[in-house]
Amino acid sequence: MTPALPALLCLGLSVGLRTQVQAGTLPKPTIWAEPGSVVPWGSPVTIWCQGTPGAQESRLDKEGSLVPWHKHKPLEPGNKAKFSIYHMGQAHAGSYWCYYRTPIGWSEPSDRLELVVTGPSGKPSLSALPSPVVTSGGNVTLQCASYHGFNRFHLTKEGDDEASWTLDGERTPDWQTQALFPVGPVTPGHGWTFRCYGFNRDTPRVWSAPSNPLELLVPGLSERPSLLTPQGPVVTSGQNLTLQCRSDVSYARFALSKEGGQDRPQRPARRPQGGLSQANFPLGPVGTVHGGRYRCYGGHGLSSEWSAPSEPLELLVAGWLIDSPSLSVQPGPSVAPGENVTLLCQSGDRTDTFLLSKEGAAHRPLRLRSQDQDGQYQAEFSLSPVTSAHGGTYRCYRSLSTDPYLLSQPSEPLELVVSGLTWYLSVLIGISVTFVLLLLVLLVLFLRHRGQDRRRKSGAADPGPEDRGPQSSSSPAADAQDQAIDAAVSDAHSEVGLQLDHQAATSEAPQDVTYAQLDHSTLRRGTAAAPSPPVGEPPAEPSEYAALAVR
Repeated sequence: MTPALPALLCLGLSVGLRTQVQAGTLPKPTIWAEPGSVVPWGSPVTIWCQGTPGAQESRLDKEGSLVPWHKHKPLEPGNKAKFSIYHMGQAHAGSYWCYYRTPIGWSEPSDRLELVVTGPSGKPSLSALPSPVVTSGGNVTLQCASYHGFNRFHLTKEGDDEASWTLDGERTPDWQTQALFPVGPVTPGHGWTFRCYGFNRDTPRVWSAPSNPLELLVPGLSERPSLLTPQGPVVTSGQNLTLQCRSDVSYARFALSKEGGQDRPQRPARRPQGGLSQANFPLGPVGTVHGGRYRCYGGHGLSSEWSAPSEPLELLVAGWLIDSPSLSVQPGPSVAPGENVTLLCQSGDRTDTFLLSKEGAAHRPLRLRSQDQDGQYQAEFSLSPVTSAHGGTYRCYRSLSTDPYLLSQPSEPLELVVSGLTWYLSVLIGISVTFVLLLLVLLVLFLRHRGQDRRRKSGAADPGPEDRGPQSSSSPAADAQDQAIDAAVSDAHSEVGLQLDHQAATSEAPQDVTYAQLDHSTLRRGTAAAPSPPVGEPPAEPSEYAALAVR
């Protein structure tokens, strides 16, 4: 390259810049801050100013300063100038702009950069009204409030589609100042995470510390998880509390929501043995702020759409009302199944609601409005009819309508004992016994009918002794039946003989006894047993008894 070529290039660049300046089209520089224009107190921040090719020097000015804030020469690669603030403080907050200089002069100023410092005062609270759970397409109001007396509030939306809003504050009855920001329509597929700040008009670039992040939740239609607590629905003040959200669906994260809560903590899901995805939410020692109604949600990845909500879990904190109620039972602590039992909660102190809790029960306690009985507040919990499932240890609590989730100390425990068989088991046993007895009766009737039928057939078919030929051998069953009949005949014969002897001894004159008066049961296969002859007569021959029996 000849020595004249660089000179020609510089001459051409100078002519081009001069032409832009004369025409008023010299591009203004670009200004920005890293990592951002809202800087926590004491943190470093870098301001960048970028000019066009040929820029040789850059200058940074701050509003309210009589001299240039800073100059930078030479420039960084890419025609950029770097201005560093190592410890951000209130003196650094303000409005900045920059210039760059070319061989023919200075450029126009850049756009303004508003540098804000945060953190000199406490953070405000940010909550969603009525709830951070918003249906797709719905609207919500975000409340930014503080006790520090701020008269202005600033709300920012984080994510790819950043946005911000500023509103004047207004005084509330509880001596807070607040601003209400309407947000919506809310749709899934976009980030809906917000923070807010408080500040005063006379120091517009000195903000409070940021509020906790608030993410709006857009529930979907996927399967709802379940929310439970190992401690049960009633917890004692000061007790460590953990809520567990779990699901059969492989969610990547879970979120916990409390009605009226200011934030919604999230936890990544884990998968212990069993295939369930779950997350634990430790809430620490229980206090008044923990009482309320909770739900949890499952989410996939970084999507803003969540699952359908779990069933609500009511958390009741016991121990905030000093005086505990009393608990009694009628008719007594030991009852039989099917009886009617009444548990009576009573208190001499003002009570709006009584709650009855059973030890180890997962469901929420029973609630009843109290009744004023001559200055004694009470409620009757009826358990009718009692089953074995009602047995256990019960406690009673009282609460006020102003704080329905804060309970008194518990009553003394009362153990209800349900003894004996349950009514349905008794009915089942009774039916079974009746059925067995019925079968036995039917069996006896059947056997008796069968025996009578066999006797009738045998009497019709067998001839008399004098007509029968040699007898064929019978079966063992028939032999047994014959032996039973022989015994009956022998007994009947003896009884008739005794009766006749008695009559002969006691009567004044002998009475005739006809053989026709003998009972049928004395016959065996058509042959009458030989009765004792009347007194004074010789015994008849066997053939005559047989003949009389046949006639």
